[in-house]
Amino acid sequence: MPSYLARINVMLRPLVNDPQGLAVKDGLHALGFETVESVRVGKRIEVILDAPDGGAAEQQARFMCQRLLANSVIEDFQLAIVETPGVERT
Repeated sequence: MPSYLARINVMLRPLVNDPQGLAVKDGLHALGFETVESVRVGKRIEVILDAPDGGAAEQQARFMCQRLLANSVIEDFQLAIVETPGVERT
């Protein structure tokens, strides 16, 4: 069965307060990067999984996001699926 890499980006929804983003923005300003207007901080998750095809891999990854990886109340997610022949598993 082929292996697929699911690249998942999870971000707070636009209207949700992002204290970590505000702290990073303040830090950048303190370092002299005064032109920075806004910072949003998110997370990237990479999952290698086996599936019969790319569609099945995407369906599994989407289900993982809905059940565990993203909080649907305050976060949005985007995912991309890439076939990964010969990827080492950890």
